[in-house]
Amino acid sequence: MAKKTIMLVCSAGMSTSLLVTKMQKAAEDRGMEADIFAVSASDADNNLEAKDVSVLLLGPQVRFMKSQFEQKLAPKGIPFDVINMSDYGMMNGEKVLDQAIALIGE
Repeated sequence: MAKKTIMLVCSAGMSTSLLVTKMQKAAEDRGMEADIFAVSASDADNNLEAKDVSVLLLGPQVRFMKSQFEQKLAPKGIPFDVINMSDYGMMNGEKVLDQAIALIGE
C-alpha cells in the first residue's frame, strides 16, 4: 500500500491534533505509511494545493462546510466525509483511520 496523506479539517486545527496523534499510532501499529495532519478550515485550501491529499476528513464542528468542500474536492477526485461524532469525541484514532481507509477504497 502506497503512503497515504490524510488531512483532517477543524475550526482551529487544535482539538484535532490529539486525534492525529492517535491515528498516527494506529497507522504505525498496522505498519501503514501515512502522513496524517490537521489544519484549520481557513488553511485547508493552501494545503490542498501544496499536498497530494488522499482523503479529507471534516471535524464534526465544521460539518456545515461539507457542501463547500464537496465543490472543491469533486474536480480533484479526493474522497471526504465528516468524522463520526462519537469517534471524534472519544478520540478513537483506530476508527477514524478505518473511516479514512474505507473512503480511499483500499
